[in-house]
Amino acid sequence: MWWLRLVSLCLCLSLSQQQVPRACSSREALLSKRCCPAWEGDGSACGASSGRGFCREVRVTAQPDGPQYPYSGLDDREKWPLVFFNMTCQCSGNFMGFSCADCKFGYSGADCSQRRESLRRNVFHLSRSERSRLLSYLNLAKQTTSRDFVVMTGTYQQMQNGSSPMFADVSVYDLFVWMHYYVSRDALLPPAGNVFTDVDFAHWAPAFLPWHRLFLLHWEQEIRKLSGDSGFTLPYWDWRDAEGCQVCSDQLMGGPSPQDPGLLSPGSVFSSWRVLCSQAADYNRRGALCDARPEGPLRRSPGNHNRDVVARLPTSAETEFTLSLADYDTGAMDRSANRSFRNTLEGFGDPRTGLGNSSRMGMHAALHVFMNGTMSSVQGSANDPIFLLHHAFVDSLFEQWLRRHRPSQSQYPAAMAPIGHNRDYFMVPFLPLHRNIDFFISSKELGYEYSSLLRADQRLAESMRPLLEELREVWPWLLLSALGGGLLVMTAALAAVRGGGWLQRPLESVRRWKDLITLGEREPLISSEEARPLHYQTTI
Repeated sequence: MWWLRLVSLCLCLSLSQQQVPRACSSREALLSKRCCPAWEGDGSACGASSGRGFCREVRVTAQPDGPQYPYSGLDDREKWPLVFFNMTCQCSGNFMGFSCADCKFGYSGADCSQRRESLRRNVFHLSRSERSRLLSYLNLAKQTTSRDFVVMTGTYQQMQNGSSPMFADVSVYDLFVWMHYYVSRDALLPPAGNVFTDVDFAHWAPAFLPWHRLFLLHWEQEIRKLSGDSGFTLPYWDWRDAEGCQVCSDQLMGGPSPQDPGLLSPGSVFSSWRVLCSQAADYNRRGALCDARPEGPLRRSPGNHNRDVVARLPTSAETEFTLSLADYDTGAMDRSANRSFRNTLEGFGDPRTGLGNSSRMGMHAALHVFMNGTMSSVQGSANDPIFLLHHAFVDSLFEQWLRRHRPSQSQYPAAMAPIGHNRDYFMVPFLPLHRNIDFFISSKELGYEYSSLLRADQRLAESMRPLLEELREVWPWLLLSALGGGLLVMTAALAAVRGGGWLQRPLESVRRWKDLITLGEREPLISSEEARPLHYQTTI
């Protein structure tokens, strides 16, 4: 069974040698500012001997940033990644990765020459087996230590400028939780406990949509590597006009606990998860980074939020107005931007007028607030797996806008955006390096499509697909029921003709057939082994 293969794979990974870019977390790498790991295929740095890439000097953009961040040289994320590394792998052709071991998004094969396109589906159009795989892969990622990456638990200064490395192991899932925390954390200023809060390298400005697009693509890629399922794609939750949390059930992202509605149901695998990087105020007070330690259970209380901040979940009309805005970003390109598609979709522009600095949050931000728990904290929100379904839908709206308006790359600002958001800024904290502008392109160029953007006939086929799969599973039972019904009719007819005591034998037959058919209706219409993965109670 596929789930047994997952267990074996998990055990193999946990026993395998830890590899790069762990090599880049060593004292030697930090002091030399060189992160050019060897490619396993030929042992050369960046696979240079095989023409996959080369170790090159990092050249960062010199375009000026906007005035929102008034400091320079105080934050490790400034001019990423120069505080840590000024030499990294720069890959050739369709190769990608910190050692050029991977293929660019949308390519596969040993030489990365095969074009591929995957499909992200509505979560409610997944088949039963696809839902089971989604939950198992999420839990597998949560329980499996990342073999390729570690996370920083101290600033470069706290590491004594690289001579005393401070890093920690995390799971594959928590790696991405930490990344979302790190990119959005407050700037730590001297003395300890002093912070600057009005800075974010992935939110409140133009890079919001490209950064989260890249984030989901890398997350998807890591799950494929971990599970061995090259066809895995993230589903999305279309929350337009929803009256509640439709995905908050134990069959999907976890229902509420009967004992405490702010926690998750014991029937959900996610009830055992522990969050990290969610205590921003404590880190700020100590002048420290998140140390990646567990901090408590996932919390969620959908709909029990402050109605003065978010009245309800976004509507179809608000979504359509947002998509109608022709300018990607405007003005200061921050939360004050008027009639900015980015700012309105992010939730700080009014989804009825497009005016910035809205007194109520809408669109993307409204969903976060509505969840009223772990999701409501920017820095800790990725702990909740609903984050992935939510941002996949936000990304699908970004894609719809790109196809509708077909913007030139000049629509994305080259200069004067808030720090981290200019066109050629390398996205924090990704290694390998990616520029913001590289993801201001259609998803089809990156190798994926959304089922909501297919042709009408293809969308209908997609919505019918789970039903047809269910029918394929149950048709033997339906056939058996039909045959049983026919035998019942024949038995009754014979009994009516012959009458008398002989009737008892057909009646016994009738009772046996009835029990068999009733059993078929009571029990799941799949084998017990196939049913077992539907509700995971233990760690895979």
